[in-house]
Amino acid sequence: MAAPDVPRRRERDRTVDAPVPPLASAPLAADLPARLAQVAPRVVVLGDAVLDQWLTGPSRRLSREAPVPVVEVDHTRGSPGAAANTAANLAALGARTELVSVLGDDADAATIRELLAGHGVGTAGVVTDPARPTAAKRRVLADDALVARFDTNPRDPLGPDSRAAVRDALRAAVDGADAVVVCDYDGGLLDEETVAAVAEVVGAPGERSCRLVVDAHDPARWRSTRPDVVTPNAGEAALLLGRELGGPDRVAAAEAAGPDLRERSGAAAVVVTLDRDGALLLPDPVGDDRAPAHRTFARPASESRACGAGDTFTAALVLALAAGTPAPTAVELAQAAADVVVGRPGTSVCTTGELAERVAAAEGPLLDAASLAAIVDEQRVAGRRVVFTNGCFDVVHRGHVASLNQAKRLGDVLVVALNSDDSVAQLKGPGRPLNPLADRAAVIGALSCVDHVTAFDADTPAELLELLRPDVYAKGGDYTPEMLRESATVAAYGGRVVILDYLPDRSTTSLVDRIRGGSGG
Repeated sequence: MAAPDVPRRRERDRTVDAPVPPLASAPLAADLPARLAQVAPRVVVLGDAVLDQWLTGPSRRLSREAPVPVVEVDHTRGSPGAAANTAANLAALGARTELVSVLGDDADAATIRELLAGHGVGTAGVVTDPARPTAAKRRVLADDALVARFDTNPRDPLGPDSRAAVRDALRAAVDGADAVVVCDYDGGLLDEETVAAVAEVVGAPGERSCRLVVDAHDPARWRSTRPDVVTPNAGEAALLLGRELGGPDRVAAAEAAGPDLRERSGAAAVVVTLDRDGALLLPDPVGDDRAPAHRTFARPASESRACGAGDTFTAALVLALAAGTPAPTAVELAQAAADVVVGRPGTSVCTTGELAERVAAAEGPLLDAASLAAIVDEQRVAGRRVVFTNGCFDVVHRGHVASLNQAKRLGDVLVVALNSDDSVAQLKGPGRPLNPLADRAAVIGALSCVDHVTAFDADTPAELLELLRPDVYAKGGDYTPEMLRESATVAAYGGRVVILDYLPDRSTTSLVDRIRGGSGG
């Protein structure tokens, strides 16, 4: 994704035992959430705010008035919803966050303001309109079962004075911001004049001083603002295209529609969120930062357990982009944040510590060959296709990430075998690896496309292949099947060798040579 030329705040000074990659090239790792929180980018959230509320209690009988349960409410819990939830998540992840929105002059508005203050969200840009009630969604649960939802929605249009106040608040808040995120959920706040105001205060691509991310039910409304990123879900992408993302593979359909999605949204890059199927980054095809599509893989959850997960995804994505991390890393981080909250009841936020714990858990320990073989056997019995690839992965770069993402899409389970430290030294020479096996495994294991990581000492993974017998053996595009001694092993047990796409000028050895030679920046 081509990034606007935005000066980034430097991380606060800290003592480290080893060189830390700059955020502009940082992979997903357990320390990344804390690093982003240290940078603390300033983010403005513009959009419709809602009070989400849950009224819970036991139900022991049916009503005499109708065959409905009588719920004896003994607990009421509220959370910021919609744009307010995005703002709360940003603040929980370390961003300095300001919300620009409209609330009524009522008890629900007071509750939202109190909740936002507790999360550390600035509300100087929240306008009070006494003529309209605050939007609210109240859910009644009998124990854990949802039995009813009743909403309060403002019916009258926002008055001209309130609209003008919102635009003034936006102009004041954007000054000095690292990112602006628009949350347009058809709540009546964001009219065409506000769209024009966003385009004016943010500026044109290439001239703007901050990122513009749009999360809207109708992204086409914001085409004139030329967003850096839009984040439609499957339904919103279909609305943009005028057709469904048809076929059995929604990911492939979304990738094929990439040019149309970018053109119709006016965005440089599109991130399509596909709930159980993860998310797909369709990057800006123009400029030096061109890259293939990048998919994440989600933790499945029921719809009733996914309330607000999209807000969390958007918040983590914006945080990472505002701090200058690469787009694939930002999308991976956003997926991890959504996975944190997706299993929780109700609207929830993801904190820096929770996100770090999730990423660290995904890194996982290296599996020994016997343990991995048992796992692979279980996956095969369950009917899942196993893909295997291997390499040194000493300094992980965009070519590695793209190849691993492509490899995962060849099956259901991706196993990555890393050369041991001794093996890397024999292959690459003295001074390598730069990163020991544990660190390399942590970085590779943190990618959502990677399911299992193991290691081997030999020059080739032939013994591992014979033990695991994966359905597909995938190798980078700088090889041919004839160059691989292990191809014979794969052919002998009936597997398939697939050569992945090749990204030129993406080599760890060349990167190391440039660094050691002091050239290339």
